[in-house]
Amino acid sequence: MKTYTVKQLARLAGVTVRTLHHYDDIGLLRPAFTGRNHYRYYGEAEMLRLQQILIHRSLGLPLGDIAAVLDAPDFDRLATLKRQRDRLAGNIERQTAMLQTIDSTIARLEGDITMKDKDLYSGIIAPETQAGYEAWLVERYGADVNRDIERSRARMAKLSEEERVAWMDELREIENMLAEGLRRGVPPQSTALDPALERHRRWVGASNGGECEPQTYAGLADVYQHSDFRARYEAIEPGFADYLTTAMKAWARRTVGRSPT
Repeated sequence: MKTYTVKQLARLAGVTVRTLHHYDDIGLLRPAFTGRNHYRYYGEAEMLRLQQILIHRSLGLPLGDIAAVLDAPDFDRLATLKRQRDRLAGNIERQTAMLQTIDSTIARLEGDITMKDKDLYSGIIAPETQAGYEAWLVERYGADVNRDIERSRARMAKLSEEERVAWMDELREIENMLAEGLRRGVPPQSTALDPALERHRRWVGASNGGECEPQTYAGLADVYQHSDFRARYEAIEPGFADYLTTAMKAWARRTVGRSPT
C-alpha cells in the first residue's frame, strides 16, 4: 500500500501540514498509522476521506457537519460524489448563464447590442434559489415577512436601470466602509462604525419602502446568518459576515431608547 507522510500529503492536496494536524486533533482525519519515527502516514482511504473533506468545505459545510456526514453509518462515497458532481454541474451552468449576461451587458453599455431590460438579470439568481430563500424567511419569521418582500420588489421595480445601479453601488460603498473597519482592527462594537451603520440602516429601510427601527435592524442581522448572505460577505473580506452582524446588533443596543435619524 502506497502511503504518504503528512508533509507529502499536504503538498499533494494543496493544504498545510498544520491543517492536517488540526484534522487529526479533532478526529476528522486520522492517519492510517504512526511509524516508529513518530511520523503520520496516510493511505488511500485517508486520501479519499480528505478529498471529501475538501469538497464539502468548498461547498460551505462546517467541519463539525462534515464529520457527521462522513461518519454516518449509511455514508456512500460513490453516491455522494455523484450528487456533488450534479451540484457542481448545475453551478457551472448558472455561472455560464451569468457570464453571458455580464458579456451582453458590457456590449450594451458599449453600444454594440440592444439588450432588453429584463435580460439584465438573466441567470444571476436562479428562481429556485430566490424561492427557497423567501421560504426560509417565512419559516423563520412568519408570514408577515411576505409584506416586506413584496414591498421591496415593488420598490425595486419602480427604479430605472441607472437608479438600480446607483442603489447597489451605494450598498457596496457602505459595505466596504464597514469591511475597512475589520481590516483596520476596529472592534465591531465600536461607535467609530456608527456613521457607516447608520447609512446601512437607512439603505435597508429605503429598500423596503419604510423605516428600519433598531429592533428590526438587529433582527436583520439574524437574517444575514443565512448561508447565501454569509458567502457574499465572506467574499468581501474573510470574517466580515460575523463582524457585520455583531456590529449591527451592537448599534441596535446602543440606539434602543432613542429614535434613529
